[in-house]
Amino acid sequence: MAKKKTRYTAGSEIETFSTVVSEPVAPSLQARELPSQSGVYLMKDKDDRIIYVGKAKDLRKRVTSYFLTNRSAKTAALVRKVVNIEYIITGNEYEALVLENNLIKKYSPHYNISLKDGKSYPVIRITREPFPKVLKTRQIINDGSMYYGPYPNARMLEQYLDLIYKLFPLRYCSTPLKKRDKPCLYYHIKLCSGPCSGLIGEEEYGRYITTVRNLLEGKVDGLINQLHEEMNKASKELRFEEAATKRDQAETVKMISTDQQVQEFSEENRDYAAIEMRGPLCTISLMQMREGQVIGRALYRAETFGDETETLLAFLIQYYADGLKLPQYLYVSHEIEVDLIRRYFLERFGGTLEVSLPIEGKHYRILRMARENATRDVEKRLKNKDNTEALHLLKDLLGLESEPLLIEGFDISHLQGRHTVASLISFRNGNPDKPNYRRYNIRSIEGRVDDYASIREAVARRYQKIINERLERPGLLLIDGGHGQVNAARKVLDDLGIFDIPVIGLIEGSETIVFGDGREDLHLDHGNEALRLLIAVRDECHRFAHASNQAARSRGASFQLLQSVDGIGKKRSEALMAQYGSLEAILRKEPEDLAKEASLPLGVAQRLIRQLSL
Repeated sequence: MAKKKTRYTAGSEIETFSTVVSEPVAPSLQARELPSQSGVYLMKDKDDRIIYVGKAKDLRKRVTSYFLTNRSAKTAALVRKVVNIEYIITGNEYEALVLENNLIKKYSPHYNISLKDGKSYPVIRITREPFPKVLKTRQIINDGSMYYGPYPNARMLEQYLDLIYKLFPLRYCSTPLKKRDKPCLYYHIKLCSGPCSGLIGEEEYGRYITTVRNLLEGKVDGLINQLHEEMNKASKELRFEEAATKRDQAETVKMISTDQQVQEFSEENRDYAAIEMRGPLCTISLMQMREGQVIGRALYRAETFGDETETLLAFLIQYYADGLKLPQYLYVSHEIEVDLIRRYFLERFGGTLEVSLPIEGKHYRILRMARENATRDVEKRLKNKDNTEALHLLKDLLGLESEPLLIEGFDISHLQGRHTVASLISFRNGNPDKPNYRRYNIRSIEGRVDDYASIREAVARRYQKIINERLERPGLLLIDGGHGQVNAARKVLDDLGIFDIPVIGLIEGSETIVFGDGREDLHLDHGNEALRLLIAVRDECHRFAHASNQAARSRGASFQLLQSVDGIGKKRSEALMAQYGSLEAILRKEPEDLAKEASLPLGVAQRLIRQLSL
């Protein structure tokens, strides 16, 4: 195989790059021939389109990992589309990061995260000009403009703009303002004051803008009084239609005025970025906070070859590429290459960026909200997939009497024997059925690490309840694990007299299906739809178990945090958590209300709220 080598240095332009092959070579073999150097790899499909761009500290090691026998089903399904792999050598990993970002922007590969899918809440912008415009936008430009919002309810924003345009003769023409001999149609229908023709001065026009800002900031008393005066005057002069209009406008101002606050984008700002993946589906949730106010939320979607860490890093490089939205503090849901991203922004924009992964406190709680948004979105996308074929294949491959329309799965999560939690998840018609998810805090192992005993306890508790309450029985039970875990579950079901629920296990890595009835293990092609569905169940089981374990640890941390407050002991912390359920719920209370509801001294309540807010 003949190659045309290309080397990249930061700051240079890439014009062409290619790998010329004299005859077709399998991608897995191409991967083994890559150099063990830093660089960027480009995966192409049968039509010679670039479908994925990635960076690597060691090209050969990274790219060959896509073709290992224990690769995930997601990776196996995606790399089947790869026909050719090209690469560019860079001087170091930082140069690879820069080049990767440039190539993603240039080619928009299908399996890289794409900013075009983001949906943020709109804001109202007042431009910074002698005669400002007032308009709706989703893009924040750091040019001195004033921004109000965001408006999750787009109807509310449209009400504001409609009222502003009716009350104030502001210009509609394009930016920048162009001088005209005669004003346009908007002036003649009394919707514009004609600044383009010199028919209004900056001072008088500025008074309109000041009133608009007061309206958007909730300072509406003066405007309402003005409208009432104009209404009374019109009524006295028998202009009843105009009086009725002024009355309605005053009522509209009262109705829609809220505590919207102006955002001036000071240096004290924070962003929160969380990523969630289900198979190849990926959603990133980004929340921006300025001076304590959420000014923007957005979701970005992709199908990707990458894992959570590399996908999140690539997204952040793209998102902050113009340097205008760069925060002072960035909180992320996964470990990313902090040194690389810090260097990137320092060298590109001269700005420092503090990046951290919080595990508790207020930043952790905000990041958890962002992560929940990402989770809901990616699961909504997952539910839209049709799994009819997969269910039919499962019936045939596993020898079931009918398609397993209800599948239940178990997994165990613990931290060195502590906080052991079993997760039960449910898939109905091949899609997650979250209302039927359950968590079981394992009581029987007393701090030991014993997955078999944990499985036995969880299965016994679940299916004894099914018997007692005559609940619907699943068509298949999936255990995350091998023969030992499957046999433990099968023994419990047999002891309960439940012989009609098939039990299988799925061994992570090899993705081997094991049976609870003595049959030989089953190995399926990674592209098999039935295996894909089982992996989705297992991965969701694993995710929910891990989340349950984190919740248990978080609850323990919450007790410790409460008890660190002078005046809050073990009994009071337990009573507070039982009453309110979470630290977030406690934080939403005013100290006076908390003291009254929880029977706390006011000083203790004030101290508690103050320390929790730090």
